Amino acid sequence: MRLLKNLRPCSKALFALAMVYAIPLLGPAASAHAQLPDAPGVSPVLLARQNVAPIAQTVNEAPTVPSEGAAGGEHPRLTIAGAEKMALKNNPRISVGRLLALAQHQVVRETRSAELPTANAAITAMQAEDASRISAGSLTASRLFEHAGAGGGFTQLITDFGKTGNLIASSKLQEKAQNASALATTEDIIVATDQAFYDALQAQALLKVSIQNTSTRQTSESQISSYTKNNLKSTLDLSFADVNLSQAKLLQLNAQSNAESSMAALDAVLGLDRQVVFELVEDAGPLTVPPPDVDQLVQLALEQRPDLQALDLNHQAAVKFSHAERDQKLPSIAALGTVGSVPIRPAQYYVQNWWGGIAVNMNIPIFNGFLFSAQAREAAIRAEADSEQTRALRDQIVRDVRTAWLAANTAYQSVTVTSELLKEANLALSLAQTRYQLGLSSIVELSQAQYQQTDAAIGYTNAQYQYRLALATLNYQIGATP
Repeated sequence: MRLLKNLRPCSKALFALAMVYAIPLLGPAASAHAQLPDAPGVSPVLLARQNVAPIAQTVNEAPTVPSEGAAGGEHPRLTIAGAEKMALKNNPRISVGRLLALAQHQVVRETRSAELPTANAAITAMQAEDASRISAGSLTASRLFEHAGAGGGFTQLITDFGKTGNLIASSKLQEKAQNASALATTEDIIVATDQAFYDALQAQALLKVSIQNTSTRQTSESQISSYTKNNLKSTLDLSFADVNLSQAKLLQLNAQSNAESSMAALDAVLGLDRQVVFELVEDAGPLTVPPPDVDQLVQLALEQRPDLQALDLNHQAAVKFSHAERDQKLPSIAALGTVGSVPIRPAQYYVQNWWGGIAVNMNIPIFNGFLFSAQAREAAIRAEADSEQTRALRDQIVRDVRTAWLAANTAYQSVTVTSELLKEANLALSLAQTRYQLGLSSIVELSQAQYQQTDAAIGYTNAQYQYRLALATLNYQIGATP
């Protein structure tokens, strides 16, 4: 009686309160979805605080995306480390980088062959009109003799005053540059895998948020529908609830599509030629604070970035090649030798049945239309251009590291802010639901609270994965990708 006496000044609230206890009798739909206070004396603030923990907890769980053709709804589990390992094993870009590095190693062997001896052998048999003269053709002797013989010859470079040595050094530096480029490709694949993995996790978490949002809107719609049938609420309230439910279903459809497309993008990065839906396992470890000293990170990046190392090695190789082009104008000295036997021969023309000789030859370039000078100048200009490209990349790395560091710090702070925002939105939604049930507010206030809670849940989910992705990007920028 004391409770009725306190509520007598507000007849509308009393009538709404009576409906709180009458809802379970209105039908299975209303009783299954209605979220109402257990007793009229329960504080709305306490209810809101009790609802905060489950909502925040469900945001952190990554739901499994359903897949047609998966047996029993079971999907293979995949962690971030497993995804990186699979991508490094299957992605074709990794194989391309390694094969190009192996090919460049063969270029080093090709260039070094100029310093090694060259030997060849020949067996010749000829039938001809003895002592006849050659009037046309490309045979080396001017007179022909019927004979048969075998022999060999060799050449050995003694020195070309640095040309071949610079070419070999240039090829070795290019091989190191290609190895660094292969390592840079590996880091590109790792950061791309991390991005695809976190994008898929984020999409799945947002899908779960949208499902929860649809369930909440369905509960509100069922509850307001019951109120409307009993003439406790107007059809305007029911129209607002229907619109909110339709918006929630549309959001869920978009989230479902994003989850499936993000999983397809992850499959592509992993090097899979078919669709595989994974159960993504989120790292349960706490979020770490970004490194405090950005200048130290910049220095690490300049020392560790493999793409910068590749450009620097390419510049050194270009310098060596320009020196080799310049050394073309210098003489080259080589040793030559030949030896052989002629068992079948006309005796009147062949004094001995064998031949042999050794010589040293110096080749001195005199003039070739300024070809060597132009080639040397071209190589020097290209080496200077490579130096400028290296300097440009250094400047870009400094900018990218600072930008990634700022983004990581901002994302880390966003996690805290969005977490508080989600708690406040949960509290506001619980208060709005209680006020609406007691008839103290309109459907507009409840709809606004539901929208703010959904937006806060999405923002908190995005902030968590965006921070993890920002850390992965920062590690990539400083060359610390595992």
